[in-house]
Amino acid sequence: MEQEPARPASVPAGLNYRFRPMGAEDIPVICEIEQESFATPWTAGAFHNELTNNQFARYLVLEVDGEIAGYGGMWLIMEEAHVTNVAIRAKFRGLKLGELLMQEMQRTAGLYGAIRMTLEVRPSNHVALGLYEKLGFRSVGVRRGYYTDNQEDAVIMWADLPKAGRMKDQA
Repeated sequence: MEQEPARPASVPAGLNYRFRPMGAEDIPVICEIEQESFATPWTAGAFHNELTNNQFARYLVLEVDGEIAGYGGMWLIMEEAHVTNVAIRAKFRGLKLGELLMQEMQRTAGLYGAIRMTLEVRPSNHVALGLYEKLGFRSVGVRRGYYTDNQEDAVIMWADLPKAGRMKDQA
């Protein structure tokens, strides 16, 4: 039986949430979250392509009381998970759901055999940087002018994934 990640202490105890794979029917709401979250949001076509044509892509939806509260995506390539997107809907921010979502992404990546996870983040996004560091990510470099909206650099971060829960480690 799969084990849920530990609920962060700051996630309200009465909050009913679940994770599930993203489907094409979720794309309109996911695009709304993209608009709320990013200066250069992904298009519906980009998400459709990820879900139907990218064999490496895995996207999760976080629902709270049946409503999509956030989502995360990654590419699983060999033993590495490359985070593509993580976003929480504006009205659900501040509840530590981003931490919960990232924990689930790390757990899921491990189940698929990943041993490391990487992502890029804006150096100006102090909230995200703090979360990623809390989850074991460390800065290893910079991609100069990575973000097309303002040419901001991206901090490249890597984390080793916990061995517990990896398919390859289970007998």
